[in-house]
Amino acid sequence: MPLKAATVVSATTAEKPKKRYPGEAKGFVEEMRFVAMKLHTREQAKEGEKEVKEKEEQAVRKWEPTIDGYLKFLVDSKLVYDTLEGIVEKAVFPFYAEFRNTGLERSEKLAKDLEWFKEQGYTIPEPSSPGVTYSQILQEFSEKDPQAFICHFYNIYFAHSAGGRMIGRKVAEQLLEKKELEFYKWDGDLSQLLQNVRDKLNKVAESWTREEKNHCLEETEKSFKHSGEILRLIL
Repeated sequence: MPLKAATVVSATTAEKPKKRYPGEAKGFVEEMRFVAMKLHTREQAKEGEKEVKEKEEQAVRKWEPTIDGYLKFLVDSKLVYDTLEGIVEKAVFPFYAEFRNTGLERSEKLAKDLEWFKEQGYTIPEPSSPGVTYSQILQEFSEKDPQAFICHFYNIYFAHSAGGRMIGRKVAEQLLEKKELEFYKWDGDLSQLLQNVRDKLNKVAESWTREEKNHCLEETEKSFKHSGEILRLIL
């Protein structure tokens, strides 16, 4: 009799539904989006839960950008995008090749913008510590920790397509007589370009274990930290 009872208990345990992660039903990108939104402040997004601690975490409308700071931001951003594009081109892990020529690439656009500033008489600075550090981290992750790398890849490109554009408008209004830089232009329908990359990311993550997915999600905070340090250059 005790043996039979034990069998019933183990069968019941086996049938217990597995834990569902927020967004999991829609695909892994939705899980990444959910975690990322929680790390926004309420000023940045209605889903945000973080308290405002740094200047760049305030609502963009409160920002007071400077041209010198903005140039540093553009230079460091270009280094980061150069690094990302070089990584997917080299494809140490074969699936990185899926993310070549997505239409989200920014290096060429940034090169044009920096050339325009140069023509206006501005001195283009060398990359500074935040950009150099982040570039090195991305390179290391890309070779040893593909799940962590994909977290950063996703957050960099998708954040620029959303909050990044708001920052671009703010700077254009305050400092550039409303000139729209190439950094904030995409060839083709941006929403479709983003969807194509979402589909590829979801496909790649299908082969990951739950532990690998969680490891990727856990990297989100670090991604925000490094991107935030580059954003802070504007202010």
